[in-house]
Amino acid sequence: MNAPRARVARRPVHGVLLLDKPLGWSSNDALQKAKWLLRAEKAGHTGTLDPLATGVLPLCFGAATKFSQLQLDADKTYLATARLGLKTSTGDAEGDVIEERAVNVSAQDVRSVATRFTGPIRQIPPMHSALKKDGKALYEYARAGVEVERDARDVTIYELKLDLEASEGAPGAIEMTVRCSKGTYIRTLGEDIGEALGCGAHLTALRRIETGGFLAAQCITLQALEAMTEDERLKCLLPVDSLLREHTVVTLDAENAGRFLSGLRRRGDWPDEDRVAVYADSPSALLGTAHVRAGELIPGRLLSPIEIEQMARVS
Repeated sequence: MNAPRARVARRPVHGVLLLDKPLGWSSNDALQKAKWLLRAEKAGHTGTLDPLATGVLPLCFGAATKFSQLQLDADKTYLATARLGLKTSTGDAEGDVIEERAVNVSAQDVRSVATRFTGPIRQIPPMHSALKKDGKALYEYARAGVEVERDARDVTIYELKLDLEASEGAPGAIEMTVRCSKGTYIRTLGEDIGEALGCGAHLTALRRIETGGFLAAQCITLQALEAMTEDERLKCLLPVDSLLREHTVVTLDAENAGRFLSGLRRRGDWPDEDRVAVYADSPSALLGTAHVRAGELIPGRLLSPIEIEQMARVS
C-alpha cells in the first residue's frame, strides 16, 4: 500500500514566472507543476497554449493574477510549421488524416498568399479548441462527434512570413512566422493558407516566441526549475509590475495613497490616460492600476494591504 502523499505547505508568492511550456503538457498542467514547485497559494496562466505547442507562457502568482488579463489581451508572435498536402481532423498532428491532395506550390504562390492573410482577417474557431459554447468547451463537442456552428471572429495578422520548404525535392511544408492579435488560431491560419494554396495543410509544430514583450529567451523550463533550490526558484520571478511596463506611472504621497487604496478617486493635473500604474512614494510600493479622466485618477485593479506588505518583505 502506498504511503499518503505529504501535503505541501503553501505560502504567499507574488510575481511572474516566464515558463517555456514543454511539448505535450497542457497549460494548466504546467501551471500546477510550477505552483507546486514554488509552494504558491494562488496562481494563474495568461492564455492557453495547446499541448502540442511550446514556448512563452507567463505564469502569474499572488497579486500578479490581478493583472493577468493584460497578457491575455497582448499581441503574440509564433513560429509554426504547416505540412502541405494533408488535412487532419484537428488541424494539427494530433488528428487523423482526412484528406490528401497533390502539392503544386511555387514560391510566388506563397508570397501571394502571405499578402492575402496579412492585416485584418476573419477566422472560424476550430472545433478542437477551448472556446466555450453554451458553457461547454468546443473540444468536448468535437470528442463526442458533434460539430456546432461557430461565428467568425475578427483578428489581425500584423506580420506574416512564409518560407517554402522542400521535401525530397518537392514542396513539403511552409515555415511560418506570425505576429498577431489576441484570439488568433495559428492552426486555423495554417489550414486556411493550405486551402488558399489548393492543397490543404495541417500544423506539425508550433512555438510561441513572444507575448506582450516577453521573449522565449527570458523563459525557464520546468526541468530547470525542478533542479533548483526553493530560494533559486523564487529568484526566477519577475516583479508584479513587470506586467505594467507599458503603463504611465503616477506616484502618490502617503495620504493620497491611502485614500486611493480605499477605492477613492484622486484629483491632480494628470492628462487623460487609459493605462496608469499607481505607486506610493514612501515607502515605495505598487498600489494598483487606474485611468485618468478630466484630472481624476480613477482606481482600477487594486492590491490589498496584505499583498503590499507581503511584497515589501521580499523586496
